[in-house]
Amino acid sequence: MLSAVTDAGYTVPTPIQAGAIPFALQRRDICGIAQTGTGKTASFVLPMLSLLEKGRARARMPRTLILEPTRELAAQVAENFEKYGKNHRLNVALLIGGVSFEEQDRKLERGADVLICTPGRLLDHFERGKLLMSGVEIFVIDEADRMLDMGFIPDIERVAKMIPFTRQTLFFSATMPPEIQKLADRFLQNPERIEVAKPASASKTITQRFIASHGKDYEKRSTLRDLVRSQDELKNAIIFCNRKKDVADLFRSLERHGFSVGALHGDMDQRSRTTMLQSFRDGQLQLLVASDVAARGLDIPDVSHVFNFDVPIHAEDYVHRIGRTGRAGRAGAAFTLVTSRDQKHTDAIEKLIGEKVEWHNGDLSALPPAEPGRDDDRSRRKGRDGGRERDKDRGRGRSRSGHKSEIAIEDNVVETIEVAAAPVPVPAAPARVESVKQERKAENNKPHNNARNSRPYPANDDNRERRRYRDHDDGPTPVGFGDDIPAFMLITAGAKI
Repeated sequence: MLSAVTDAGYTVPTPIQAGAIPFALQRRDICGIAQTGTGKTASFVLPMLSLLEKGRARARMPRTLILEPTRELAAQVAENFEKYGKNHRLNVALLIGGVSFEEQDRKLERGADVLICTPGRLLDHFERGKLLMSGVEIFVIDEADRMLDMGFIPDIERVAKMIPFTRQTLFFSATMPPEIQKLADRFLQNPERIEVAKPASASKTITQRFIASHGKDYEKRSTLRDLVRSQDELKNAIIFCNRKKDVADLFRSLERHGFSVGALHGDMDQRSRTTMLQSFRDGQLQLLVASDVAARGLDIPDVSHVFNFDVPIHAEDYVHRIGRTGRAGRAGAAFTLVTSRDQKHTDAIEKLIGEKVEWHNGDLSALPPAEPGRDDDRSRRKGRDGGRERDKDRGRGRSRSGHKSEIAIEDNVVETIEVAAAPVPVPAAPARVESVKQERKAENNKPHNNARNSRPYPANDDNRERRRYRDHDDGPTPVGFGDDIPAFMLITAGAKI
């Protein structure tokens, strides 16, 4: 294992590794809290490799279990086992969604020393009878606050009941709020708490700035494009949005403006997500527009910038987002676009990280007036149309009461004269209208003792005749259904009972 670590280029452990590895080798429960990019993954991978050197896994009975909140994190941990465990003969099984069950079943049949999975796919295999969890010795929950905060609490409780009570449990996370700590204590037995940095604090190597922007989406996109172009030291960048729809819209916008950009969100299939992430790692893409699926634990070592197109609703997500840059002691920059509606979220972020974030080129009060955009053009067109309609109305009003008219005469002199408008005659109502009303009223007051005589259409059953007389409403309105209505059920409209 030490040979593999040396080959990977590491000689000195990080603070979280130096604090967690000795207790993990003693099989103590651990609650490790450290900033992103400080090597938390190796804090449990390395001691697990040492503890698993002796013994072999049986078919369908994994020896260790690692739960991850996202597929990308699970795949990343599997890569760490391959890198640090290249001199070991351990079977590592990765159970995530978007991959065939049959291929995963074949790995479980051979026996898995290390089982890395997301909660949903793990429970699917267990309910199919493909897993026996009674042999689990070490239970790891990575990104513990995210796992417990994303609605995985019932799933984790089910998993905890499936594995032996005498297991060793390791929790690792960048943030651990008090309410989440209470939940974590339910799964830990006399844990050793290793806290190498203030919870939810950002790395000192990251330059943080707020950018004032107008609230319209097209205005924010324009501000973002100008900001990206103005960064001379930008090598690559991740742009975070709150919604998957905004990810797609922003991706298309940047692509139209000639940027080298890709997109990553939870609705993409696993192959597309893996390909897109690998293209960004390899430098084939300069920008990656992503949702919070890329905010947790993804190890892309050399990300120079992070842009928050939307201010995260939860302040803890801000720490994870900007933690994608400035990793392993490198310098990084994080810019967040802030509108007037985001004031409470920025206050929560500053309260969480314990410092004030400086504004880039002035705060919201220094914003210039909004430039006209597509929405403004539509409103102006609507205003012009509405103005013409109002002018027409005013013109019609003047035609009734008189108006001023300009008449051109000789030598280009314009003389204004008053023109009297002729009164508009109001046509009298025809006398026939009043007589029809009286006839209908008299007809409705007549007693009707026979259903056949009260029908508003002729007595024959021809459908065409019925359709012809369907709208004839001179007769009374019977209450009932069908043609053969008893006479005692016929109630004349308006009659008193």
